[in-house]
Amino acid sequence: MVNPNTVLLITVLASFSTPFMLSSINIALPVMAPELGLDAMALGWVSLSFLLASAALLVPMGRAADIFGRKKVFTLGFIIFTAASLFCGLAASQGQLLAARVLQGVGSSMIFGTAVAILTSVFPPEKRGKAIGWVSAAVYTGLSLGPSLGGLLVEYLSWRAIFLVNVPIGLLVLYLVKTGLAGAEWKGADGEGFDLGGALIYAAALAALMYGLSAITESRGQLYAAGGAAALVFFLFRETKVPHPILNAGLFLRNKVFAFSSLAAFLNYSASFASGFLLSLYLQYARGMTPKQAGFVLVFQPLFMVAFSPWAGRLSDRHDPGVIASAGMALTAAGILLFAGPESGLPLWRIISGLCVLGLGLALFSSPNTNAVMGSVEKRYYSVASAALATMRVSGQMFSMAVVMLLFSVFVGKIRLGPENHEGLTRAFGAGVWIFAALAALGIFASLKRRR
Repeated sequence: MVNPNTVLLITVLASFSTPFMLSSINIALPVMAPELGLDAMALGWVSLSFLLASAALLVPMGRAADIFGRKKVFTLGFIIFTAASLFCGLAASQGQLLAARVLQGVGSSMIFGTAVAILTSVFPPEKRGKAIGWVSAAVYTGLSLGPSLGGLLVEYLSWRAIFLVNVPIGLLVLYLVKTGLAGAEWKGADGEGFDLGGALIYAAALAALMYGLSAITESRGQLYAAGGAAALVFFLFRETKVPHPILNAGLFLRNKVFAFSSLAAFLNYSASFASGFLLSLYLQYARGMTPKQAGFVLVFQPLFMVAFSPWAGRLSDRHDPGVIASAGMALTAAGILLFAGPESGLPLWRIISGLCVLGLGLALFSSPNTNAVMGSVEKRYYSVASAALATMRVSGQMFSMAVVMLLFSVFVGKIRLGPENHEGLTRAFGAGVWIFAALAALGIFASLKRRR
């Protein structure tokens, strides 16, 4: 009998690694750029390459976990992620870094396509929200330590340290899996077939769509986006015809809670993710802060997430998760709007206030929304539901970065950013605030819709 607290510890550590890396990279980009020769567009690809690989594989990996074993896929994912973190830390060129980031994305898809499913498998429904709340707190702890600890690592060691710190964490997780989960395995669809053709179509379609959106101002980008969207429609139609689909279309077509909770997650991360990316660059280039100083400003958002996530998870065990998540989405929109008007100069109190409100909103949204999704499906679909929700998160983050790439192409161009040419960055940030606030407002309606 596996101890649920052991599973919770493993899931918490796993949920810390990727968010820490994502948020600390934002701080490291200005230092990384001159060493590897990264222009403004290449800076976006440091995040986008990871998200692209992760999003394209999350659902296929979740389905594979349901068939072949969630622990097996989780363990292999952590081996890949840990090795890729080492390669990122040793990268000597832009090409090597981006290739290692793609490999990190592959490992991440295997981790996050299974982690919440394993947790849901061992915790009863009445304790699930609390456990998910602790996982959300771990995610936000990674986000909170990313700017502060990441800023210290960059300033006193090197940008490479933010990747290398994931290596000992990965080794610890693998040790705990080997000793604490020995002999255990969870399968929701044992004996069913794996639709390899569907997995390849899905991965190619999502990758083409998101790549196209990132370069939508060019004819090449428009072609990729149209082709990816068409292939995704074909994939969804195909999944209704095969006996063992990669993604059960009925989860979206017949399960209202699952469908609108997933849409709300996509809109939430689309609205919030790139705000931190742009704000980090704004603080360092336009406000002249060091990585350490910028990190200690950005830490307010995830600190509020850490403080309120376990409470929000427990609240969702006793009350309607949809109501709590909708309130969180409204606070997310309000927090983003506090960053409006950077062209005229944002006072520090407004930046910190916006980060605090945004952090509280994300805490109230994340774990209740996850609880609503996992509570709306049968046990045999836990991994697929977990992977689909993670896909919404990563796709939202990727769409958020695609918006940034579009804004950079309009306001900045292919130049190397610096304090001397921050005006284009500031204009891109100002336009981004209104786009992201509008996405958060749409998320409020999606979150409320699941209750009607």
